[in-house]
Amino acid sequence: MMGQLSSGQNRLFYSFNLEDHIPANHLLRSIDQCLDLSDLRDYLADFYSPLGRPSIDPELMLRMLIVGYCYGIRSERRLCEEAHLNLAYRWFCRLSLEDEVPNHSTFSKNRHGRFRDSDLFRWLFNEVLRRCMDAGLVKGEGFAVDASIIKADASRQRGIPGDEQVNWGDPALSTRAVREYLEGLDAEALGETLPKYLSLTDPQARWTAAPGGPAFFAYSTNYLIDTEHGVIVDVEATPAHRTAEAESTKTMIDRVEDRFDIKPDRLIGDTAYGTAPMLAWMVEEKEIEPHVPVWDKTERKDDSFSSSDFHWNEETEEYRCPAGNALRSEWRAFKNERSHVTKANTINFRSRKTDCATCPMKAKCCPNTSIRKIARSVHEAARDVARRIATTPGYVRSRHERKKVEMLFAHLKRILKLDRLRLRGMRGATDEFTLAAAVQNLRRLAKLSSQGPPLTG
Repeated sequence: MMGQLSSGQNRLFYSFNLEDHIPANHLLRSIDQCLDLSDLRDYLADFYSPLGRPSIDPELMLRMLIVGYCYGIRSERRLCEEAHLNLAYRWFCRLSLEDEVPNHSTFSKNRHGRFRDSDLFRWLFNEVLRRCMDAGLVKGEGFAVDASIIKADASRQRGIPGDEQVNWGDPALSTRAVREYLEGLDAEALGETLPKYLSLTDPQARWTAAPGGPAFFAYSTNYLIDTEHGVIVDVEATPAHRTAEAESTKTMIDRVEDRFDIKPDRLIGDTAYGTAPMLAWMVEEKEIEPHVPVWDKTERKDDSFSSSDFHWNEETEEYRCPAGNALRSEWRAFKNERSHVTKANTINFRSRKTDCATCPMKAKCCPNTSIRKIARSVHEAARDVARRIATTPGYVRSRHERKKVEMLFAHLKRILKLDRLRLRGMRGATDEFTLAAAVQNLRRLAKLSSQGPPLTG
């Protein structure tokens, strides 16, 4: 007999329980078990007035944002539509079938207001990280750092040369991102050089062609992760500039140490983090092993001797060339002592002209000059530490572990769909990057918690 669909849409009463319709292995159910927002209302209490009409519950908005970032729903308008229709989203957000979903404009008002003033997303990130620590997912022995470029919400058609005069008083340019840029013009991070190209839509975004291909306006999200289970221990937004990315590492390392009393034994990074000042900061100030390739431009591409072919004598503070002749920073005593340190924080060591003139190796050492000169960094001792570490088996293991942070960036762009920002300005980038990192940690915590306690060893 052919069955027939019964028409039950006109029934007056239903017996329906959302809890019964969410599978036990659903991602949101696993995340809900790991998420604790019991302190949220106390944290935000000072940012709400005791008078007036009750506002939308901040926990509801935060849970909806977590759903959006977890499933790559970038539009808040679409997020509200999905939360209205999806039973699992309603269950996670503590909404019944009869409860109304907040209007999408509510998110914008709170994000630019009390959420940003209270640094709510950083609070959420720290709370999730503490849960990861309590679950034993953070070992604290090895950290890896890297940066990934994310496109800004700024069109290249709205860009001008960086040295072109701009009338920032023009009402057409009076946007939140422009006001934030003007407020930060005197800040150290923004005032070092004029950008090559400036966006009138988002002036803090940096013009870059680093990934290859046509240039675009972008920010960088910087991750500091614990290599044991790939948990993100800190995140920082910077302009898409290599110097800013490297400097953010210091901020993240210090912040993790201050807030969680954790400092790694070793730090893994690529060549961008192998500059002499950065290596000196790791070795001399923080006592962290730099598992980082040394940024070295002294190696010559022709057949002539490189600086590595010269032997450094720490006691006499001089180099010895392959022929046994000395290279010194000074060949005579000065009445007033000189440091010989250049603006590039190097000390130049020179051979004697008489030694080079009669040397049989001159054609292979300094064929185009009368003497040989070596510029030695004032941080060369730290660079030597990094070079020695690069010859150890532990360094080889670290190079493999560095891939974990690259995998997180791939997950960020492909799964969470954060390959282009929706918010403008450094604060907008910070909000998006911090919330995305918190969600990535939540997903990692939910996954590993469902597999039982982590193995220790």
